Amino acid sequence: MICALCDAALIFGGVLGFGYLVREFNYLQTFVRWGGFAFLVIYGLKSFYNAYTMSRELRPAELAVPSLAKTILVTLAFTWLNPHVYLDTLVLIGSYSTKFGKDSLIFGLGATCASFVFFFTLGYAARFLAPLFSKPVAWKILEFVVGVIMLALAFALISAV
Repeated sequence: MICALCDAALIFGGVLGFGYLVREFNYLQTFVRWGGFAFLVIYGLKSFYNAYTMSRELRPAELAVPSLAKTILVTLAFTWLNPHVYLDTLVLIGSYSTKFGKDSLIFGLGATCASFVFFFTLGYAARFLAPLFSKPVAWKILEFVVGVIMLALAFALISAV
């Protein structure tokens, strides 16, 4: 719920704030597009590197259960300190929302609904996926897939005019 609510706030910050800035200052769109491209390429290459060099295992039974306060603080930190969340919500969604003109708020609502579905699906699916991610090969496959997606997004970002 925390992640979904934070994402909703950032989505509407993008639609209401950043989308307006991009509409008013065209050079900002170029700067953001190429900055986002660079970030996504680096992120994608890092995922490929991790896929081939790192070995991870998920062993939840071996971990101590953190307090609710610690869980909330870590979730907030992970959300608000993640540069990718700003690229996705403020920049990409905010910029794209300008294509809908006066209906940009409806677009923002749709993006927010999709975000809620994503986060709740991820949260509930985690229990079922935990055994899968106890194997290092699953993490390697995930890192590889993330790398492919990040590079695809990077090139889609610069090809979208």
